[in-house]
Amino acid sequence: MPDGPDDATLIARSADEPEVFAQLYHRHAAELHRYVARRLGSDLADDVVGETFLVAFRRRERYDARRPLALPWLYGIAANLISGHRRSELRAYRAFARTGADPVARTGGSDADADAVDGKVAAQASGPAIAAALRSLSDGDRHVLLLVAWADLSYQEVAEALGIPLGTVRSRLNRARKKMRAAIPELDPILDEEMHHHG
Repeated sequence: MPDGPDDATLIARSADEPEVFAQLYHRHAAELHRYVARRLGSDLADDVVGETFLVAFRRRERYDARRPLALPWLYGIAANLISGHRRSELRAYRAFARTGADPVARTGGSDADADAVDGKVAAQASGPAIAAALRSLSDGDRHVLLLVAWADLSYQEVAEALGIPLGTVRSRLNRARKKMRAAIPELDPILDEEMHHHG
């Protein structure tokens, strides 16, 4: 948690002082942008992240103040918006599958985190196979898998983000892992590492 008041306190304060909400943007926009860019590409990520904070601002008075960290809530809003761009996401995966050139993961340029994860994945399996496997997942299963693997949320945070029960997170994750494993047997070490890290 950054210095200063927690997210819940800032959101409560923004009810009377709307300008305070900008601090949430400074705290979380870069991380959200990294995640959305890996799914939709950098250009669309600018729009989706901006829209995520607009929606969050409009809904701020309904925020659950018992949650000190607003990031899962913001990821949930972003996930809904990403679903609205489903065709763009699938098109990016399709291009990736066809060419082997990932149009999304490299958009950050010097983004060390994404590069490290992508490097780990690339070392284990070919990009086109991953892209094709991701395309085969339902929206709901893909959200759960990528929020764990790319956004590094815990199962509980994914449940909060998507507004679904913890058991649903686990069953979607199991289903997504089975599909990914069937498509790409060499992905197993990565998926296992992700799951142990969070489990």
